[in-house]
Amino acid sequence: MDPFTALADPVRRALMQRLSRGAARVVDLTEGHGISRPAISRHLRVLGEAGLVDADDVGRERHYRLVPDALDPVRAWLDDVAPAGRPTAPPIPEHALDGLDLEVRRVGRNRRHTGTAPDTTATKETG
Repeated sequence: MDPFTALADPVRRALMQRLSRGAARVVDLTEGHGISRPAISRHLRVLGEAGLVDADDVGRERHYRLVPDALDPVRAWLDDVAPAGRPTAPPIPEHALDGLDLEVRRVGRNRRHTGTAPDTTATKETG
């Protein structure tokens, strides 16, 4: 199975997100999904057939983990279809700057109303 088919299912995408934080057992991966352990195991089997996850036997348990670089074909395809000249991710999202803009305007407005200059004095720590 190819990675695209395996990633088409939202449960498998959620499992991949969870495994991106580290290896986990089926019982750990079942939490929060509302489906049975056998169903999670079947999803993990599909991810394994696609080469996206691997399992290590630790005692009587199987610990699933992401396969390094398994998503390279997906990344390559995304790079191919991305519009030319468009960065894949901006260094700082625009919405993050909205709060800064609001704060700068608020401080400027307060200074105009109170007539105070910005505080440029540095404080010394004594110890």
